Amino acid sequence: MREIWHNTSHGPVFARHWGAADAPVLLMLHGFPEFGGAWEALALRLADRFHCIAPDQRGYGRTGGPDDVRAYTASALTRDMAELVTGLGSGPVTVLGHDWGAAVAYGLAMWHAPLVARLIIANGVHPVPFQRALAAGGAQAEASQYILWLRQDGSEDALAENDFAKLKQLFSAHMDMSWLTGDTLEAYHTEWARPGRMKTMVHWYRASPLIVAEPGVPHTDLPDFPLDRLQVRQPHLLIWGENDTALLPEATDGLEDFAPDLTRVTLAGADHWLAHQKPDRLAQIIAEWCADRRVGNT
Repeated sequence: MREIWHNTSHGPVFARHWGAADAPVLLMLHGFPEFGGAWEALALRLADRFHCIAPDQRGYGRTGGPDDVRAYTASALTRDMAELVTGLGSGPVTVLGHDWGAAVAYGLAMWHAPLVARLIIANGVHPVPFQRALAAGGAQAEASQYILWLRQDGSEDALAENDFAKLKQLFSAHMDMSWLTGDTLEAYHTEWARPGRMKTMVHWYRASPLIVAEPGVPHTDLPDFPLDRLQVRQPHLLIWGENDTALLPEATDGLEDFAPDLTRVTLAGADHWLAHQKPDRLAQIIAEWCADRRVGNT
């Protein structure tokens, strides 16, 4: 593993690299409350065929970020990664996103399409189907009420109290966290404890325009979506850990309308944290699909 800083207009972005520098690039985008190192188990299994790059995204880990909610809009977060990819000078790359990292991955595919050869999402959601599910006031809205709590002033302090007890509770709600122990847990604590990090991590939620309905009270006045700007025209793979309790299958209903070249794969025995629970199977799915979806030199 190599540690490299990448220059962007926002500032330096820290990233971990695995695999040969001249291999096809796989950009790996983490979600909340993780960091680039969360991809290590998967990257080690793919480094024989990809140059795996896992950045700490803005507000996370060693990259850090400003104490200003306005700095965490989707366009700003996506621009960081677009500039990182452009700086590589290696042509379009394969992008893998999970959780909030999926939001950035979708942004790259939709708004910076020439930079993306293929899009892989692991338990993440396209903004339109997700917003529709949140607004419906059903099971996804109920599962996502924590978003409203995270947006409140001071939530970062509550998350950090008692050695991050509340954060770990939120992290693990009704899911298998047997992987988060020992050195792995210590590494997460190190990243969470960096000065100001908990606040800037939570800013991703505060800056998001997502409308979360109350359970049983649908929100019927959604804004118009610029559908022409929200298309994924690249080959797209969606891998879904079937036991996820944070993101539900209904949050992907209608995804085919936005991604005509979509492949869905369900991963049994895994939940939201599938990259930690099933890295061998996940690596196999990704490698086989990419071999079937060759694009240019990737």
